[in-house]
Amino acid sequence: MRQRKLLISITLFSVIAVCQFPVMAADAEAGKQISQSKGCVGCHGANGISAEGTSYPNLAGQKEAYIVKALNAYKDKSRTAQLMNGMAAGLSDEDIANLAAYYSSLKPCP
Repeated sequence: MRQRKLLISITLFSVIAVCQFPVMAADAEAGKQISQSKGCVGCHGANGISAEGTSYPNLAGQKEAYIVKALNAYKDKSRTAQLMNGMAAGLSDEDIANLAAYYSSLKPCP
């Protein structure tokens, strides 16, 4: 019983600590550099707006959480698109967070 109380106390303290001390914010400027070095701009455009007439989605102004979720899904192949599965495979969690910060910071297509 005493061990259970201790475990509950530790768990609650951990949850409170995580909520009180947010994770370092993603770096949009680093995301911009990644988008250029990894070739994202080739399909999604230099400002996150794909060339007219292409089937590539605009990323500018997308919600940060959506981009993170989509890139992680491409990375673990629970979402399939051969090109994107390959592109996402080499991205770290930090890269994904930075890319999401960058694209979500851009002005969306009118």
